[in-house]
Amino acid sequence: MDKPRVVAISQARMTSTRLPGKVLMPAAGRPLLAHHLDRLSRTPGLDAVVLATTVNATDDPVAECAESLGVAVFRGDEQDVLGRFAGAAALARADQVVRVTADCPLIDPVLVGRLIAAFRDDPSLDYLSIDSTRYPRGLDAEVFPRRLLDEAAANATDPAEREHVTPYIYRRPERFRLGTALVPVEPVEPPDQRWCVDEPADYELVRRILEALLPSNPAFGWQDCCKLLRDHPDWMDINRAVRQKTLH
Repeated sequence: MDKPRVVAISQARMTSTRLPGKVLMPAAGRPLLAHHLDRLSRTPGLDAVVLATTVNATDDPVAECAESLGVAVFRGDEQDVLGRFAGAAALARADQVVRVTADCPLIDPVLVGRLIAAFRDDPSLDYLSIDSTRYPRGLDAEVFPRRLLDEAAANATDPAEREHVTPYIYRRPERFRLGTALVPVEPVEPPDQRWCVDEPADYELVRRILEALLPSNPAFGWQDCCKLLRDHPDWMDINRAVRQKTLH
């Protein structure tokens, strides 16, 4: 049997409701999106990376940023994120899809690689994710077969399932085999960290982390971020008041 083609698809657009233009905001001399895609592209076990953005002219700079890094781009309807993912998966001829979001500039390629390996090692699984309640928020990733993405795109009618891509799968445990989410080997210290960028306070924290770590350790991992925050405990207060957006 041929090895499945594993493709990471990330979504990005300029019209974020809470922080418009966030994916192209600068940190350490590059847009956040460039950091995100560069880190994602170093994931072991990954065959390709695709950016799914919209057909809106406002997202031309998003597409240009990805293309300048050699990342393929699929453009579709702004409201139908599920449809965009299905189109991106078809463009990349994916067999398995890793879903991530571009508001996670500190995404850890080693951790995503661990997710891919765990999914590969249990062929019976339909879905596997990283436990974002146990890891710092902003390392999130999910993996599933493209056939389920195509099924979801064809059948999902709930607006939340069109917007968030994977609820069609994980809301149906009676139909699909959901794996136990990956958790850290040891408790994360400090706990309750938030590294995704939704609001200005999130951007300030992530910008500081990137500018502190990149010069001396370009391949830094999530544990390096934790160590930095242990060294600068006051940084944890920067975005402590930000609340995660919930599923509609």
